[in-house]
Amino acid sequence: MWRTAGGAVRVELQHGWCNPLRRQSCRHQSAQQGQRGIALIIVLWVITLLSLIAASFVVVMRSDVRLVTNSIGRAKAEAAANAGIQRAMFELFKPINTPDRWAADGVPREWGYQDAALIITMNDEAGKIDINTASEPLLRGLFQSQGMTPDDAVAMVDAMADWRDTDSLKRLHGAEEAEYTAAGLKYKPANAAFQAPEELKLVLGMTPQLYDQIAPLITIYARQPGVYSQIASREVLRAIPNVTEEQIDAYIQLREQARQAKAAIPIFTAGAAYLSVGSGYITRIRAEAKLPDGSSFIREAVGRQLGNPKRFYAFLQWKEGREQAAAGGIISALGPTSGSLSAKASPLATQQSSFPAAQQPSKQGTPLGTKVK
Repeated sequence: MWRTAGGAVRVELQHGWCNPLRRQSCRHQSAQQGQRGIALIIVLWVITLLSLIAASFVVVMRSDVRLVTNSIGRAKAEAAANAGIQRAMFELFKPINTPDRWAADGVPREWGYQDAALIITMNDEAGKIDINTASEPLLRGLFQSQGMTPDDAVAMVDAMADWRDTDSLKRLHGAEEAEYTAAGLKYKPANAAFQAPEELKLVLGMTPQLYDQIAPLITIYARQPGVYSQIASREVLRAIPNVTEEQIDAYIQLREQARQAKAAIPIFTAGAAYLSVGSGYITRIRAEAKLPDGSSFIREAVGRQLGNPKRFYAFLQWKEGREQAAAGGIISALGPTSGSLSAKASPLATQQSSFPAAQQPSKQGTPLGTKVK
């Protein structure tokens, strides 16, 4: 603001001059300019808000695309794992003397299916301890091999027997309905055979930690009092009463030598009183599929050969697996030792299955460590 040559006072505004004698006009002009400034700020805020919304939309869309991509990858891996199960069942129907036939011996084999790499392991269920039919000394040995005291092992086996017998008479160290009620449990013993290995979790005295330790070693499908030593894992062999670690190590070495020489595998003579023959028709199959993009899926199933030309086999169990630590035995991958698989059984477990000719794989499976061409 300053005086002009004529003595008038002039005021410089943001966009021009204003005569202070016309104050109303100056105020009006200043108000208009203020409104334009506020409008500019509002526009900037709106642009910022829209930019944030657009950025959030981009992030959400990228996440959705990633989820869809992962879902597709997982679905492909699952389909490949299912194909691996079918391939394993196909192998079981080949004549025993067929060259390169896959046997239910616990040896993991590599196989390629489309763009998936699979590792397939087949085990005769007779290589595990059947919690319905195993002898009591073998069951006690199982629990003692996992760190239980002899007295606690006796109590656990008695409780198992009370669970599956058909009467309500309590064994000396067992548990019937009264003991379950006293423990605050709202259920009682089934008084019937175990319908699934997981049912063992309900038996009084069984802890989650103990079950996780023995889950890979037990079954309900062998239906034999002993174990098939030719394919049994080290942990299963340790359950046999009155055998030493040295005897087990020596037998496993002898067994592996026979396998490498493709000779008849000897039995575990140190535990002969607790051995059974292989079932030959009930096989646990584990197929782990991995895709180039990192997607993976593990399928585990128990297949039973029916010997019926109209219905070759059926699945007794069908569920998703999880990665597991390897156990000792014939080779490190012979048997899992970590927790049990936890997944809901598929309806396919009780349906008839077949291996269509159009789906027969073209690549020959090989033992683990041999590259598939």
